Amino acid sequence: MPKVGIVMGSDSDLKVMSKAAATLEKFGIDYEMTIISAHRMPDVFFDWAKAAEGKGIKVIIAGAGMAAHLPGMCAALFPMPVIGIPMSGKNLEGMDALYSIVQMPPGIPVATVAIDGGMNAAILAAKMLAMSDPELLEKLKVYSAEMKETVQAKADRLAEVGYEEYLKEK
Repeated sequence: MPKVGIVMGSDSDLKVMSKAAATLEKFGIDYEMTIISAHRMPDVFFDWAKAAEGKGIKVIIAGAGMAAHLPGMCAALFPMPVIGIPMSGKNLEGMDALYSIVQMPPGIPVATVAIDGGMNAAILAAKMLAMSDPELLEKLKVYSAEMKETVQAKADRLAEVGYEEYLKEK
């Protein structure tokens, strides 16, 4: 049973949304992924968002560009958390989508991550789910420790060889 619903308005969003899926897989979180345009197929979108809770979805990750109505409409219809991912675009480099997602009216919150922030959206969803899942919380703690070790190893290497050699190694 999926715990996270991943929805995007276009297959052009799949490169970013696949990062969310891959991250959820890393933590062993079930998800479903689909493409639904809130503007081009509002009836299908409405049915999907209204049915999400009944399918066991606890968090929706919605990616959208330009006017970015998908995350907000998910939040209007789905009673649990929605995380919006603003997609970079060719015209305004994702700023239009970012502003659209963060400027929700009172009572319709959407958590928002960075432009093209698929990985962070999945980590945020995992943290939300971990509030009632001690095993998942432990996985997140291990993940944080691994990130710390990775950065420390880089700092140690930089101190050992200096910045010029470090850059050559990259």
